[in-house]
Amino acid sequence: MWRLGVTPPAQTREPAAISARMKAGATLAPLFHSPDAEMPLTIRSICAAVVAGVVSLGSVPAAAQTAVLYGLLDASGSHVKDVGSRGQWQLDSGNLQRSFIGVRGSDDLGGGLRAVFRLESYLRVDSGNAGRASGDPFWSREASVGLSGQFGTTVLGRTVSPLYSATISFNPFGESAGFSPSSRQYFGSRGVVVGDSRWDNSISYYNSATDAPLRITFAANLPEEPAGAPHAGRNYGGSIAYITGPFAAIVAVERIKNSPLPVPAGFSRQVAIQVGATYDFTILRVYGQVGRVETNADIDDQAILYQLGAAVPIGNSLILASYGNSHLKSSVRGVTSRILSIGYDYFLSKNTDIYVAAMLEKLSFVSSGNTFASGVRMRF
Repeated sequence: MWRLGVTPPAQTREPAAISARMKAGATLAPLFHSPDAEMPLTIRSICAAVVAGVVSLGSVPAAAQTAVLYGLLDASGSHVKDVGSRGQWQLDSGNLQRSFIGVRGSDDLGGGLRAVFRLESYLRVDSGNAGRASGDPFWSREASVGLSGQFGTTVLGRTVSPLYSATISFNPFGESAGFSPSSRQYFGSRGVVVGDSRWDNSISYYNSATDAPLRITFAANLPEEPAGAPHAGRNYGGSIAYITGPFAAIVAVERIKNSPLPVPAGFSRQVAIQVGATYDFTILRVYGQVGRVETNADIDDQAILYQLGAAVPIGNSLILASYGNSHLKSSVRGVTSRILSIGYDYFLSKNTDIYVAAMLEKLSFVSSGNTFASGVRMRF
């Protein structure tokens, strides 16, 4: 029998103060295969009690097969002025973290081997639609099935790219579409990466958490072009992370040959490499990232990116700050993007927090942009 239910908060979260989390250091397990993989390492390590409800498989009676319903809702009122345009007031979904709902489960096959699956759909709370935007598949966050054991976990389907996991895990704002400089400059609407944060038709491998302090991921996909279409080639990516006590570091590399998103004329491939690190000083966690993205097309270009950030716990709240710089250069142009974000996140309970955040963006040749938002986020 399948068991389907929402995991009770009391069974999945330990009642402890936010500031105490910094003493425990970070865990890289959520960076590589977790329903909450898009939370920054800040929230996971400093606020483990809050995030555990999404990361945990839940406490349910033992059974050969189990399934758990979980998710997150984030809505905010905001004033948004994009670069080169006028500002407007609006209701947004997923400004601090993208809203989603998911079901995951496993089947105990014996001998330490399990079959696992995960289905996750992004939600737009402001309109009730599925997906990050129009055109997204329904299970756009993840749709995968595979096997897990002492060797690690291998899944097939639509999965997270290794570069995206590294990008969102080593900056204080995580995947925030509204305020994370790294997420915006790598994967945003003006981001330098041509591939999506998820790969269709992919195979992904994550080594076992018992292999700590090293965590290894690998992913590849097939383009599956229509009959007679030119062969685009496969995407490959991987990352190696190291964690010991309060310190964590990662190196991620991807080669992109196919993408569902628009690519430059004459596109042949893109190669991205990123190095990230974080250190927990107990009263302060600091972050750093540096990356290079090279694109081969009719007009080749290269982008150099870096990000510096910090998170400070104060009682049941967090102060977040991050600065990102991206410089894209080709034979015909040079464009620099600079983003500075600050935020205040207050936890009303182990499941619910409210936040205010502001972002200033400067882009070459156009007027600056800015965003201010105040919202609520709830996990279940």
